[in-house]
Amino acid sequence: MSHDENNAVLFGSGDEAPSNHSHNPHFNELVDARRRQILAGGAALGVLGFLGVGLPGESQAGERHLPPFGRRNRLPFTAVAVGRADGISVPAGYRATPFIPWGTPITGGYPAFLEDASNSAQDQAEQIGMHHDGMHFFPIDAQYGAGLNSRHGLLVLNHEYIDAPLLHPNGPTVVDGKRVSAEQVRKEINAHGVSVVEIRRDVRGEWQVQPSARNRRITAATPMQMSGPARGHALLRTRYSPEGTASRGTQNNCASGFTPWGTYVTCEENWAGYFASRDSDLPRELKRYGLRSSSRFGWDTLSGDEFERFDATRKGADARADYRNEPNHFGWIVEIDPFDPDSVPVKRSALGRFAHEGLVFAKPRAGKPVVCYSGDDAQNEYIYKYVSRGKYRPGRSDGRLLDDGVLYAARFNADGSGDWLALDLQDAAFQQACAAAGVSFADQGEVLINTRLAADIAGATKMDRPEWGAVHPDSNEVYFTLTNNSARTTADAANPRVKNAYGHIIRWREERRDNSGVRFAWDLFLLAGPESDSRGPNGQALGADNMLASPDGLWFDEDGRLWIQTDMSGSQLASGPFGNNQMLVADPHTGDMKRFLVGPLGAEITGITATPDFRTLFINVQHPGEGSTANNLLSTWPDGPGKRPRSATVIITREDRKRLL
Repeated sequence: MSHDENNAVLFGSGDEAPSNHSHNPHFNELVDARRRQILAGGAALGVLGFLGVGLPGESQAGERHLPPFGRRNRLPFTAVAVGRADGISVPAGYRATPFIPWGTPITGGYPAFLEDASNSAQDQAEQIGMHHDGMHFFPIDAQYGAGLNSRHGLLVLNHEYIDAPLLHPNGPTVVDGKRVSAEQVRKEINAHGVSVVEIRRDVRGEWQVQPSARNRRITAATPMQMSGPARGHALLRTRYSPEGTASRGTQNNCASGFTPWGTYVTCEENWAGYFASRDSDLPRELKRYGLRSSSRFGWDTLSGDEFERFDATRKGADARADYRNEPNHFGWIVEIDPFDPDSVPVKRSALGRFAHEGLVFAKPRAGKPVVCYSGDDAQNEYIYKYVSRGKYRPGRSDGRLLDDGVLYAARFNADGSGDWLALDLQDAAFQQACAAAGVSFADQGEVLINTRLAADIAGATKMDRPEWGAVHPDSNEVYFTLTNNSARTTADAANPRVKNAYGHIIRWREERRDNSGVRFAWDLFLLAGPESDSRGPNGQALGADNMLASPDGLWFDEDGRLWIQTDMSGSQLASGPFGNNQMLVADPHTGDMKRFLVGPLGAEITGITATPDFRTLFINVQHPGEGSTANNLLSTWPDGPGKRPRSATVIITREDRKRLL
């Protein structure tokens, strides 16, 4: 076959195929009773507050604890218009500067990026990876000081996946549906993972990469360790790790997070497609995660242990002779110490195994448990919460708090209340649910390796692709994007449209001030879509200044403004009212929302972090010109005409160098 014909077999969409065949109710089935209350007059969304559902505990759902900003304009900029230009648009008075695009040298021999993409696999291991995503800025004094340095720090970012046709000079070489170049595949492996980059503002106020020993590339081949209840489990034994304690690499890292003790967490999302199993009877820990007989990139078709690990077919006498369990090493949250380039990343199994979109922490309180949230980004999957058993001690706590706790899955009730369902063998309700379903788990490690199945059994609510989360810095309310779900066929109050093509944002207030309780109250913050089919945070239809679709990234600044990023694709990008993907800013207190940025052609807007003085904002532009090949460039951002498109970070500042807002 020709290269093009072969490429039709491999390198397909990375979106995970639906694999939730449980009978759990979908979100849309639970809220019909609330439809008239939520949508009547378009006024029960957003600014009018939560549904009036009383909860036991320390606070009531109807109470508001947002700061009294009065009439002050907290969005003092002119909204950017939608558009389809191949560049970045920001409001007047602001500047957007591309920074550290794919291929920027950061370590080792600092190999320059070659415009024909002919860099070697080793070069790529010393350069910024492909397709930037979740990101955090760590002030250089964060470890031993106040953490307020806004001119010098570590920028840490994920690399979600790759476009193989752009990564190599003429695309990947495939013969009869198989990969033939180990060098090409090693380069692809090295383009995944995480980059740690030390950066500093120079005397002109421009950010520069520093030649630092802290700079680091973590790839899909970097040695790692397992921790928590699944460490050493029989289902983690492989030829590489007969004891089930060691792993290799992290990949498909989407959103990210940072811990109260100053480490970075990267989140493994659409990892299942990188593996293949040709067994006819897949075990539940593979089947429920959508493994297939062929892989997305064909890494498993090459010889050698470094590639054979992507073939999960049973070949040996037991698991220690092959890689049947290798997929069980993925789907985790990985903790990285950004300040120690020699540290070994740790996969924290107590946080569950699924398609993690990110990890967001509630505001930590001394002497209270650590609480964090993560969404499973696939159609009809769930939202999760973790509550540590140990208590947070500022200056003393570390990642061990993420090894012993209770993982919960969310159930959203039709009356606006919600329940956190423990996925824990010590919990009586979960034990009863397992018995009723006729499902057994040998131990808690097996529960966590099969997190999706455990949530099915517990009765969690199927959601429309839970993506990023954010926690309000004052109220501790939790916001989550549900980006879309075109497979849904019935309308309801929370998603009042047949097929959720546009997505929405949900939020909830926990019953306890430290967010560790098991009940909450929820409402909708916004319904995305065109003017004829949407509701903004103020309860009114979206308009020219704030129309959006497929909300994805979420982030709160320290003043409680919510930044919303979009990930439209296909026809939504090609035509219609939305233009290119964008970033908006909303004020939950007033219900105001405006568009702040529009990105280049074919790109997703994602990843967001800021310096402590809020004078520099970093965002990421992922896969500009998505679908490009070396001979068909659908974007040439950021380098200009004739140049391959490259994912990059964008630095946003005000021209007068004051605070951004």
